Order: sequence, then structure tokens, then C-alpha cells
Amino acid sequence: MTMKPAHALVTGASSGIGAAIARQYAKRGVPLVLTARRADRLQALAEELRGQVECIVVAADLSDPAAPKFLFDTLAERGVAVDTLVNNAGYGVPGNYLSSPWETHAAFLQVMVASVCELTYRFLPQIRESGQGRILNVASFAGLSPGSNGQTLYAGAKSFLIKFSESLALENAAFGVRVCALCPGFTYSEFHDVTGTRAMVSKLPKWMWLDTGEVARLGVEGAEAGTVVVIPGFGYKLMRFVTKHLPDGMARRTMAKNSGRIREAN
Repeated sequence: MTMKPAHALVTGASSGIGAAIARQYAKRGVPLVLTARRADRLQALAEELRGQVECIVVAADLSDPAAPKFLFDTLAERGVAVDTLVNNAGYGVPGNYLSSPWETHAAFLQVMVASVCELTYRFLPQIRESGQGRILNVASFAGLSPGSNGQTLYAGAKSFLIKFSESLALENAAFGVRVCALCPGFTYSEFHDVTGTRAMVSKLPKWMWLDTGEVARLGVEGAEAGTVVVIPGFGYKLMRFVTKHLPDGMARRTMAKNSGRIREAN
């Protein structure tokens, strides 16, 4: 089967940072594969962007362990190659660890960790073969900070993404593959509406809030430049410098004191 020009596959493309990253690639003339659970939202975005590039929509729920293989097989059957993979799909589970059933945590880990690993594993040969492949993993500043109470698995999952990206970057540099972990802080999107923490985090200082489009632009540019870890916003860069140089115990005490402002721990 004749393969089409290589596409960028964006997971969680129906809203927020994922949709903004898709728009960034469309501006660059990169054909897109858009995937998420909400087919109607994906179709609306595809219609918006089809004046610029080809957009293929494949609805899939990455909490289903069969979804990564389904995506890979579907694109292979259509003759669609992928040379850019954007692992963006994600969400948070509010409350402390025991406030949700294990099934909720298992679905979270499937989306945030297992599906990312499997999609990367399945598409990496194509990405290598292109000689100029890109992998953009949307992590979080939470993965660079001490863990907080509430959303117990979130920071751990994001920290995993950062370390995963660092290793992938080293392993695949010889193949021309550039890997980037994008680590934004609080970003204007639906994330906090889904977790029910909008009212709480809206009290945070304005400097802590990032624009979705700007975050997406910096992530795509970072992937193109081969920057392994991208932290958007001067304030977050400063926070990273401070937390990196604080003694571990002091950093954890600071997080314990302030985590109630950003996390629902009940």
C-alpha cells in the first residue's frame, strides 16, 4: 500500500493544549491525525483546520488498553505514516488516594502512562525511519516539583513522562529523532473544570496562569529545536531554579504548606 505523507498524531486533541498543538502543526503545514474520546469535538477541529492541512479523525478512548493498537492498526490500514507523535491526552483525579476506587486510578494510569508507552513503542520505528521524527510528551511542572497531597498519581505520572522523554532523546538522537517533554504550570483550559478545582485555582496570582496557545507554540518549537525539557513562563523557570536548589526537606515542607491552595485533598 502506498503511504501518504507523514502525519503528526495528536492525542487528546479535542480541547486545551492538544487542540492548540494541532493548530500549531497546521500552521506549519503538517498533516494531522487527531484522536480523543469526543468525536464531535474532533470533527469540529478537523473542519477548522482542513483549509490548511489534511486532518484524519480517529476517535479512541485511551483508558481502554486496546486503544493504542487500534490506533496503530487503523492508520496502517489507511496507509498513514506518523513521523511526529504528540502524547497529550490526560486529566487529573481529584482528592486523596483512597477517595476514589482503584478502577478510577487504573484508568488514569492507562491513559497517562501505559498508553503513552505503547503508542511510542508502536510508532517509534516509523518515527526513526523518517530521519527527522519528533516526539512531544505533554508533561507538567508538577513533575518537576515535590509531590503534593491531592491528585496523588498526577505528579508521579508527569515525572515519569519527563524521565521517559530524557531517555528516549538519548536513545534516538542517532536516528534524527528529537524528543521533548513540555512542562507547563497552570494553563487556561478545561482541565480544572473536569477536576472540579476551578474555583480553588482561580484564586491563584495571574502570573501563574499560562496561555494555551503560547504553551503549545513553545512545545512545538522546543521539539523542533531538540530541547528535551521545556518550561513555559519565566515565573515557572524561576520556581524550578529555586526548588532545584532548596534542600529536599525544605522543598517538601513548602509544598505541604501551600498544596491546599492548588489541590483538593479530601
